[in-house]
Amino acid sequence: MAKVLVLHAHPAPHKSRINRRLAAAAREVEGLTFRDLYELYPDYMIDVEEEQRLLSEHDVIVFQHPFYWYSAPSLVKEYLDLVLTYGWAYGEGGTALRGKCMMQAISAGGSEEVYCPQGRNRFTIRQLLAPFDQTAFLCGMRYLAPHVIHGANQLADAASIQPLAQRYARMLKALRDETLPLEQATQAEKINDLIPA
Repeated sequence: MAKVLVLHAHPAPHKSRINRRLAAAAREVEGLTFRDLYELYPDYMIDVEEEQRLLSEHDVIVFQHPFYWYSAPSLVKEYLDLVLTYGWAYGEGGTALRGKCMMQAISAGGSEEVYCPQGRNRFTIRQLLAPFDQTAFLCGMRYLAPHVIHGANQLADAASIQPLAQRYARMLKALRDETLPLEQATQAEKINDLIPA
């Protein structure tokens, strides 16, 4: 079994019905390590040694966050800036993450239709996540397609959110159990397409 680390980053989880439920679903997956970055580091004082230790011990790293301004909340950027150091994650002697997988599980307020060349946002979500893809590449990691929930602002009740949370949990279990076809997961636009609804 692969060791999966979920790094949850939402600055206001009490305002997000979908991210709260996805976090709860992730916490229920047996054998998975779940960390709430804003709960751990409200002052942004990241314990670099501890985070590097955890990254070293896991095979798959999932950044779970809302899609803010075509990127991640600021603590994710701070995490990457501080934890993925030269000589450890990349550069000369920086092989600690080589061969691991990295992906994102995100919620976007907009519909799928607005994330395309003809849509209001002009790019696909996969294209907009290119800096994260390149970060993984620089560290010798395999970047998997994101798990995306569109129209998060319109998901108002438990009945509409529950199936999405269950599908997310199935995806995490497939990563843990190494039953997800990684080559397809690398090439897909979004990993949701590989998980039965």
